[in-house]
Amino acid sequence: MADVRHRLVLGGARSGKSRHAQVLAEATGPRRTYLATAEARDEEMAARIALHQADRGEGWQTLEAPLEMPDALGTVAESDVVLVDCLTLWLTNVMLGDRDVDTETEALVAALAAARQPVILVSNEVGLGLVPETPLGRAFRDAQGRLNQRMAQEVEEVRFVAAGLPLVLKG
Repeated sequence: MADVRHRLVLGGARSGKSRHAQVLAEATGPRRTYLATAEARDEEMAARIALHQADRGEGWQTLEAPLEMPDALGTVAESDVVLVDCLTLWLTNVMLGDRDVDTETEALVAALAAARQPVILVSNEVGLGLVPETPLGRAFRDAQGRLNQRMAQEVEEVRFVAAGLPLVLKG
C-alpha cells in the first residue's frame, strides 16, 4: 500500500469482501487495528463477531466503535493500517440512533483525511438487489449508496468483491 493511502472494499453479503480487506491489511504490516462497528445484539450476531475475531488471529488490536467510528479512527496511534469493518453496520447505527447521516458522513470524511495511517474501509453494496418494501429499508438503501459514493471519492483505490474475487474499480 505504499502509494495507496486509503481503500474502499465493496461487495454483497458473503461476497468475501471482509476476508479480502483483511488480507490487504495483513500484507501492510504487523501492527494492525480492526475498528469494529458491529454490536452483538443477538446470538447470531455474537457468533458472527466471534468468527471474525478467530479468523483475525494474532497481530490485531481491536477498537469497538459502533457509533463513534470517526472519533475512534482519530485515536489509533501505533498501527501500520486500520481496517474498518464495516460502514454498513455503522450507517445502521447512525440511522437507528436518529443522527444526521450527512453530518456523520462528513465527520468520517474529515477523520479519514486526518488519519495518520492507511485505512481500509469495508462496505456492502446494497443497491443491486430488490427494492426494499419499507420506507426505512428504502431510506437505508439510498443512504448506503450515497455513503459508498462519498467514500469512493475520498479514497485512492476502490475494489468490488464478488464470489471472493476482487475487481479494481478505481486506482
